[in-house]
Order: sequence, then C-alpha cells, then structure tokens
Amino acid sequence: MSYLFTSESVSEGHPDKIADQISDALLDHFIAFDAKSKVACETLVTTGQVVLAGEVKSKAYIDLQKVARETIKEIGYTKSEYMFDASSCGILSAIHEQSPDINQGVDRTSDEEQGAGDQGMMFGYATNETDNYMPLALDLSHRILKELAHIRKYENELLPYLRPDAKSQVTIEYDDNNNPVRIDTIVISTQHDDFANEQAMRDKIQNDLINILIPRVKAQLPVHIRELFNENITYHINPTGKFVIGGPHGDTGLTGRKIIVDTYGGKGAHGGGAFSGKDPSKVDRSAAYAARHIAKNLVAAGVANEVLVQVSYAIGVVAPVSLLVDTKGTAKVNLTDGEISKIVSEIFDMRPYAIETRLKLRNPIYKETASYGHLGRQPETITKRFESANGIDVVEVEVELFTWEKLDFVEQVKAAFNI
Repeated sequence: MSYLFTSESVSEGHPDKIADQISDALLDHFIAFDAKSKVACETLVTTGQVVLAGEVKSKAYIDLQKVARETIKEIGYTKSEYMFDASSCGILSAIHEQSPDINQGVDRTSDEEQGAGDQGMMFGYATNETDNYMPLALDLSHRILKELAHIRKYENELLPYLRPDAKSQVTIEYDDNNNPVRIDTIVISTQHDDFANEQAMRDKIQNDLINILIPRVKAQLPVHIRELFNENITYHINPTGKFVIGGPHGDTGLTGRKIIVDTYGGKGAHGGGAFSGKDPSKVDRSAAYAARHIAKNLVAAGVANEVLVQVSYAIGVVAPVSLLVDTKGTAKVNLTDGEISKIVSEIFDMRPYAIETRLKLRNPIYKETASYGHLGRQPETITKRFESANGIDVVEVEVELFTWEKLDFVEQVKAAFNI
C-alpha cells in the first residue's frame, strides 16, 4: 500500500537559522585567525536583541558584535519595521573560556591521538532517490526556500513584498517499493509586507508562489522529478492568512533547534547533537559529516540503494566505540550489514583527527552550512576574507566547502567490495 512522507525546511531568515548563522560566522572568524580554536558558541535572537554565549579557547580576538551585525544584514534584516535589524539590535556577549577538564581529554601531544570532544552517537544517511543522494521531500523543501530567497534578494521586483522569514514543507507519495510517485502537498509560509486588503494579499501571494516560484523550482530539476508535479497537488500558502510579524520579533530563535532540517528531514536517524557554532573537535558535527560521506560513497559505488551509518564515541577517547552500516535491506552485495560494516571501518579512519584532516575541517567553511541544510550541497572552492577586531589584520583564504559531499572514495569502495 502506498504511503506519504513529509519533510520541512526553513529559510535563512527564520529565527533559529539566524542564530545558527551567527554562531557559525563567529566560528569561521575564530578558525580563520587560529585554526586550532576550540569553539562552542550559542546564539539567542528575539525582538531587538541578540545574546551570544558559549565557550571558546583561541588566540584570536574577534569583534563579536561586528560579525553578528554583518550576518544579520546579509540575511536581510535591515528595516526597523521588522523589529529586528542589523544596525540597531542590542548584542550581549556571555562567551567565556572552554573548560580545562574537557580540553585535557581532547588535546594530546600527538595530533593523531586527539580524543573525541564528547560522547554520543552520530548518523549519516544516503539514498539514490535523488541526484544528490538526499531524501526527495527535504531536497524539494530546501529548493523552494532557496529560490524564494534568491527572488527576495536579487529579483525583488518579481515579489516585492517578501520579507526574510519563511518555511516550506513537502509531502511525497511513495509506492510499495519505496519509489516516489507524486507530490501530494506543498506548504509554504512566507513573511511579507502589510497589505491594505487582507483577502487581496492572500490571493496575490498564493497566485505568485504557485505560478512564479514553483515553475522556477521545477525548472531546476531533472525530468523524472518534474514528472512528480501534477495538477492535483494540494497547496497551503500562508495558511494562517497573514504573516507580517515574523523573524525574531515573531518567535525567539536559538542555535541548534533545527537539527532535522539541517540533516535528513526525518529520514534516516539523528543522534541529537546540533552542528552550528561547534568546531570540528566536536564529533557531534565532524563525525556526522564523516558518516554522511561514508553513506553517500557507499550508495554511489553501488553497495546499496539506501544506507544509514551510525558511529559512536566516548569523550576523550580516540577510537570510535562502534560503527554500523544499515543498508535497510537494499544491499546489492552478498554480505550481511555486519560484514559491510567491518569492511567500511577498514576503509574510513573515523578517529577525530583523521576526520578533520580527510574532510579539511580546520578551515573557515561553516557559515555556508548554516542554512538550507548541511548535507546534499554542492562541493565548491571559494575565497573568503576575514578582518580582525582591530580592522588591520586581514586574512584571505581559499577553502573547500562541503567536502563531505565529495564522491572521492567511490573507486576505493568498489575495489573493497569487488564491484
């Protein structure tokens, strides 16, 4: 019997995502000036206020207020009527030094013996239902909001009433063989300027999003995904009727409160640890990226159609406690999941320092991850520029983004599994 599956996404202007982006922007600045920085930075945003908290051990001195304001401005909160804008919001910092009790378990004489920054389990997932090996409902939810943000920032004349806060949700119907057969429902809530006539506002926004936004999203997709769109899709556009009050004025935002949006949209699994604001010694982040790297390369190599990877750690301990590969019954090789797991553990070194090195994580690459998902993104090399607090020291660094999305182990995996 067919079934429905739903995933959601939120825009860069959503309060929780503002918090994530500020935390990762601060992390990038610390790492740019001191690659060995240890950072665990949390952000809270609410009406007219930003609160920064957390633990940092770094040789770098960062103008925290400047970084936060620049991030808020880039997102689009630049008008006083939003009740939260980059130039006037208050910013309070309560950041202090990292606990030496934690640090002694992480830092070692030899980099290779670096211990895990915390205990816990992390998951990586991949499926062949999309070209980027991500769950389709989440991929479409992200695409809708990325295109909406592109219109707001760069083609504002198309939808001149858009404000930064938005959410999307996509429901897919699957058949008995777990293949997507059609899009059932699309939900979009977008913040907007006030209108004199509320009914005219509702009609215009619904018409614009269905007839301007959705066709632009469809045009980005391969033919077999476009065919899932149909005339019977149920659309819920701004279902509350009005969405003028939004952003941090409408809802308090916190770092790490959108972990399912950040990962797999409810498919696979999640260990519970957030990503943003954490340097790569925190395996909550680095091991989750490494697990995704494993899962994606396994599916791309043809080991299985769907893969869930679990890895776990003890704080201060170098080697992972466990590593499991679950193929969900889709394995294409004549091996048990336990046998697959053993081979995978021999291919991929999951010690924290090995992960940092393999995925080039000791670089300022994190702000770009903090909206529209950390996974399923396109690897690319860019140059980033950072100014120190005194405005004199400037660092320009070329970095690789989303290295965990590279299919650079496919041939090695094929050789190991005789594919």
